[in-house]
Amino acid sequence: LTCTEQNFISKSGYHQSASEHGLVVIAPDTSPRGCNIKGEDESWDFGTGAGFYVDATEDPWKTNYRMYSYVTEELPQLINANFPVDPQRMSIFGHSMGGHGALICALKNPGKYKSVSAFAPICNPVLCPWGKKAFSGYLGTDQSKWKAYDATHLVKSYPGSQLDILIDQGKDDQFLLDGQLLPDNFIAACTEKKIPVVFRLQEHGQVKIELHSLKQISFRFVVIESTTE
Repeated sequence: LTCTEQNFISKSGYHQSASEHGLVVIAPDTSPRGCNIKGEDESWDFGTGAGFYVDATEDPWKTNYRMYSYVTEELPQLINANFPVDPQRMSIFGHSMGGHGALICALKNPGKYKSVSAFAPICNPVLCPWGKKAFSGYLGTDQSKWKAYDATHLVKSYPGSQLDILIDQGKDDQFLLDGQLLPDNFIAACTEKKIPVVFRLQEHGQVKIELHSLKQISFRFVVIESTTE
């Protein structure tokens, strides 16, 4: 939320690690830009910077706000045509709203991604204030349609093909405490479906095997953790 692709590119310091490991890292934007839609710049959690990686069905958003199709269809075509990549070894990750986007893209496209990593993701948007606001605006008031972009609901119908899922979450993250992220709901759904997921809670204090000294996940932490596994 509120970010552009430049937040990760300029703040994470991933470049050296990506170079060392021969990785192509693509950072798409968080929403369309310059659409000149009335009201799209009035709120930090809806419109510009907050596309929520859905294909909007409601006016005036449905023409431009199609970030799900952009990330899963248009962008991979551009990448495959312009970079020396192996489409069979593609993974996806994201932070916060981007974590939500990464999860739903992976769950809606079995076999497309080798793994999905989500850092402090919005896991159950149909039940959180951010998600309710965004989905009602982009998808309308029929809440049954919202589930198509909710990771907790999507995992319940996931066909079970191999997918490595990692979620990293800061224990004292205020958004977690405010009920915006709801990772426990996603973990419960995975457990019920018998889909393995690695959930690492970042405990404030002593560093343990799956617990790290951090309150809220930063861009720098994301790249450090992603290169030490």
